[in-house]
Amino acid sequence: MNSTQKRPSDVVRFEARETLGVVLIDSPPLNVLTGQVIAGLADALDAFERDRSLRALVVCCAGRTFVVGGDLHALDSAEFTSAPYNHILARLESCDRPVFCALHGNVLGGGLELALACHYRVALVDTRLGLPEIKIGVLPGSLGTQRLPRLIPAQDAISMMLSGQAIDARAAFKSGLIDLIDEVHPNALESGVRFAEAQLSRGAGARPTRALPVKAEGLPRDYFTKKLAEAEKSPVPAARAIVECVQVAVEDSFDVGEQLEALRFDQCRRSKQSTAMRHVFFAEREARQVPGIGAGTDQRVLRKIGVVGAGTMGAGIAMNFMNIGIPTVLLETRQELLDKGLANIRATYNSGVKKGRLDETTARRRLECLEGTLQEGDLADCDLVIEAVFEDLELKQSLMRRLGRICRQGAILATNTSTLDVDAIALASGRASDVVGLHFFSPAHVMRLLEVVRGARTSPDVLATTVALAGRLGKVPVVSGVCYGFVGNRMAEPYMREAEFLLLEGATPQQIDDAVQDVLRLGMAMGPCRMLDLAGIDVGAKTLIELGKQGGLPPDPSYRVVCQQLFRDGRWGQKTGSGYYRYVGRAREPEPLTSDVCEILANEFDIRRGRTISDGEICERLMLPLINEGFRILEEEIAMRPGDIDVVWTAGYGFPAHRGGPMWMANAWGLPNVLDRIQHYQRTLGNRFGYWTPAKLLVELAQQGATINRLAASKAGVA
Repeated sequence: MNSTQKRPSDVVRFEARETLGVVLIDSPPLNVLTGQVIAGLADALDAFERDRSLRALVVCCAGRTFVVGGDLHALDSAEFTSAPYNHILARLESCDRPVFCALHGNVLGGGLELALACHYRVALVDTRLGLPEIKIGVLPGSLGTQRLPRLIPAQDAISMMLSGQAIDARAAFKSGLIDLIDEVHPNALESGVRFAEAQLSRGAGARPTRALPVKAEGLPRDYFTKKLAEAEKSPVPAARAIVECVQVAVEDSFDVGEQLEALRFDQCRRSKQSTAMRHVFFAEREARQVPGIGAGTDQRVLRKIGVVGAGTMGAGIAMNFMNIGIPTVLLETRQELLDKGLANIRATYNSGVKKGRLDETTARRRLECLEGTLQEGDLADCDLVIEAVFEDLELKQSLMRRLGRICRQGAILATNTSTLDVDAIALASGRASDVVGLHFFSPAHVMRLLEVVRGARTSPDVLATTVALAGRLGKVPVVSGVCYGFVGNRMAEPYMREAEFLLLEGATPQQIDDAVQDVLRLGMAMGPCRMLDLAGIDVGAKTLIELGKQGGLPPDPSYRVVCQQLFRDGRWGQKTGSGYYRYVGRAREPEPLTSDVCEILANEFDIRRGRTISDGEICERLMLPLINEGFRILEEEIAMRPGDIDVVWTAGYGFPAHRGGPMWMANAWGLPNVLDRIQHYQRTLGNRFGYWTPAKLLVELAQQGATINRLAASKAGVA
């Protein structure tokens, strides 16, 4: 045994407490189900079975959480099997003495399946329970599909597994998933012991879950037919597998369900969708690891936050901090703008209360964290100030110049710019080492991605503080270097460029969007025309204007002319009722004016129209420039890893996780094939302004027969 490898007895302890046996899992930080933990559980069960003087068994965890699931790296092994763990759960379930489970923190995946195999469950009030396996493209693999519908209604079990979302203790109690919420005892061990003693005093005996009837009362006769048809539309095979397994639980025996779950789990685990989704899962965690920024790097204390600008973005940014209880100052230049921003924040929380997403007490406490002001001096004692003003370099520099003088020494100054030069903004502050880019995505209080832009002089402690802050906010941080658009918007530019050229060549907005949204082709959450209508065509056009001021546009008079013309026409998307589409209320319809504009512009720039454009061509012409730009970003070391790019696009732009992100998808297509298709369009469309020039890194890797995996390993320093 490796000297650093823990023994089973190090991570799972068994002890007798009077007439109770106690199993305590203690494998920090998350009590993951490693091989050592599983072996430790087996040893603990052996000890309990030998001691017949013990009346019952209590299973609980030390630390800040219950078991959060298994070791996901193990799923990559061709020899993976969940049989050893499933055998442990079967032994627990078949005990002839009652088995109690005390839950706290997060009870997820294999952790919840452990709880399901126990006979009785008690949870501390802050507990959250879920089976999130669908998020990595698999179904529960330790009889979750069979035990859960024996404790809660079958349709609720299906919904819980298909969503992958956790529920709180109160919802779990209401559904029957747990037997008691403990609001008295301070820790799970004490809670479990007291719960067991109380139940034993009432005569509780063994209650194996598998022996309980499935809760299928009131299911419509055609329920599973409809549910299977819905699941067929999912690009992830695990969706159908979950419904199939619960159907067997309802209609057949536990043993038959066990066999089907094992078969479907292995099929899903080996699927390309699950492999891609596991890549995204691990890439999100790796993105938090910044070379040169370790656990020992100092971090600055953030007790109070300032946000400049109370528009949609600024208000959304402020809510992030209010949600975690940090006092926040929201600055505007005029009272009516401030009032509007404050009203929008209140409306958001009120809506959450009405929809049952938060209670009135929580909403009130969050609002109490907010202070509105018109005085820049009120930012003087803030520890972090984030500007969210218009995307204008001179405006941001002027503001940063004032913030550099007003804010206390040691305060972090952040810009929320989505495209502009962070270094130029930082220099204006007079304290560039304190400046960092924090690019939130709209709506800022909802979207998971946070691009953290490291300037040339950003200090290590500022970077460490903001990356850690992203985690506190529930965001996925990706560190980017300084360039136009950073990672996401820089790659979006050639994507939007080709969308507009396709419009000029005769494709319609609906055809383009439908092609990339088709789950069998790509499965993007939203096509480029819908995306720009939602974000605001005025925002995109003003970004182009600002880029032109900096000399960043290609010398192509037809570049993004559709967006610019719609902007001049006052057709800014959903906000004005017309953009690429027409909007009647919430309904989206084709906009004849857009076709007219595209035809006029095509004639003006001598672009041939009328040929048939296939959905396959649309997908290639949008994805290939996107991927190509990703390789350029890696060449320039703007992004540290291919996986970072994938995280930006899956967490921030609606790229489907089952495709793994643009760089992972390029790998799946084969880099030689990607290069060949880029060269195909170079020949057939021409290569004006270098639009179809392949990135040097792509050419190099394709010619070597290398893969993204090899590139990722080299970036990580792996031989």
